[in-house]
Amino acid sequence: MENIIGLITYGRGDFGVLAAHRPAYMLPFGCRYRLIDFALSTFSNNDIDNVALYAGSMLRSTIDHIGNGKPWDLNRRFGGLSIFPEVYSSKYNRSDELVNIYESLGFYESAVEEQIFFMDPMTITKIDVREVYRQHLTEDADMTLIYKTVDDKEGRYLNYDKMTLNDDGTVKNIGVNLGTQDVFNLYLGMGFIKKSVFLDLIKNALENDDSYSLKGAMLKEKGRYKIRTFGYNGRVAVIRDVNSYVDANMSLLDRDGFNEMFHVNGTILTKSKDEPSTIYHKNARVEHSLLANGCIIDGTITGSIIFRGVEIGKNAIIKNSIIMEGAIIEDDAVIINCVIDKGTIVKEGVSLVGSPTNPYTIGKKQVIKR
Repeated sequence: MENIIGLITYGRGDFGVLAAHRPAYMLPFGCRYRLIDFALSTFSNNDIDNVALYAGSMLRSTIDHIGNGKPWDLNRRFGGLSIFPEVYSSKYNRSDELVNIYESLGFYESAVEEQIFFMDPMTITKIDVREVYRQHLTEDADMTLIYKTVDDKEGRYLNYDKMTLNDDGTVKNIGVNLGTQDVFNLYLGMGFIKKSVFLDLIKNALENDDSYSLKGAMLKEKGRYKIRTFGYNGRVAVIRDVNSYVDANMSLLDRDGFNEMFHVNGTILTKSKDEPSTIYHKNARVEHSLLANGCIIDGTITGSIIFRGVEIGKNAIIKNSIIMEGAIIEDDAVIINCVIDKGTIVKEGVSLVGSPTNPYTIGKKQVIKR
């Protein structure tokens, strides 16, 4: 797809210790991926090869994983991937999404592309960007914002973005879902915007000091521009906290969910790592779980996501949990409803038990003893 700049906003959420040493969009996902892989793969699969990533302040894991963008074919002489670290502007005495975009406006002004497709990296989906783009051009919209109609009787999307539409399908407002309706339109934090409109929005919002985010700037000017919407019907996960992060991972245990996330509208690309096959010893019992390569298993695993290089000791029990890369669960340990970060060691005989509604989280490279 020509004439399009890809823009990845800075993903945010409340993840406690899991985001203490990495940006939220760098959280591991699905045994071998990172959340950011979905946004980058969306651009790669749709031939969008001029991409801006607003990376935040913790860059080490971002640079280590993404590098020059080669796995996504973004290591280009012209265009490619541009990573913008978080900046604090003394001129405006603030650091927020709008200021960070403004400080990089030269990137957009010098680009030949005339449209921008922006994505929230915490929204995991395999949307057909070409279909949205066709509608955006056909309707000659200044912006096209994407939503999904969800049935939320269980309240999973409380405090998420709720989009209200006018009768003609244009945006009336985007507010906060307070649970007053079971069925509502969930704004996915993505869409198309004309570059000329984008530049105007950012400058006006900063001059008027009345917005701090791209969403806020768009809504402030909704009376001036033609804002259309696109209703998406496919699978989506909007990740804002530990519970939604766990739910998104566990949804991959459903075969249809796995296939839709990884095999529809292109594949998900990531940094490659060569690992040997996983070794299953005689005491290993695995049921309804996903395991990456490079593991050594000698315990029981049920309903769990196991990343690369994990060791599960003899008679250890792992249930409804996420065990990240390089973690070691020693003999007779019990892990239920937990998220164990990279490189953590759970010593022999230790029991860690969370609940389905409140998973127990352990940070990176910890040693958990009795």
